[in-house]
Amino acid sequence: MRIGILGGTFNPIHIGHLILAEEAVWRLRLDKLIFVPTYIPPHKKIKKEVSARDRYRMACLAAGHNQKFEVSRIEIERKQKSYSVDTLRYFRQRYSPNAKIFFITGSDCLKDLSSWKDINQILKLAKFIVARRPGYPFRKISKHVKVMSLTGIAVSSSELRRRLRQGRSVRYLVPEVVWDYIVRKKLYC
Repeated sequence: MRIGILGGTFNPIHIGHLILAEEAVWRLRLDKLIFVPTYIPPHKKIKKEVSARDRYRMACLAAGHNQKFEVSRIEIERKQKSYSVDTLRYFRQRYSPNAKIFFITGSDCLKDLSSWKDINQILKLAKFIVARRPGYPFRKISKHVKVMSLTGIAVSSSELRRRLRQGRSVRYLVPEVVWDYIVRKKLYC
């Protein structure tokens, strides 16, 4: 079995995340890609304007129409700072020792890589895949990291939150079901 793990705040989940996930499924020949919304990320501050529960629900809505996608509550249920190494240990125990696990992240995360908790253990638990993100060029990359080029979509959750706070639409930048959820729950206002 080949399993991709894609973590993030997904605040909100958007088409860039879904394009990354879909291309990872195809390029890495994944049987399953698991979105893992974080509760509290260790390397960025997250405002409590939108609950972890809402971020999880939006991820479920976005992933719901793809049979290869799944959403995990593992980090949200911990209700504390989320470390990738702990999440990977969980998935390593959950699946057969023969399962190939791919940990997927964007190039925007590379700048903090040296400060990640137990980075060497992460590299042993999973194949580390970095997707090129527009505006985040690669610098020095470990030989243990595989680079994956993707269709470039310059969209970010922080830009979407800014637009929403300004009263602007993000329709078509998020899946329609996520847009409906944001409007119905009056999120990011």
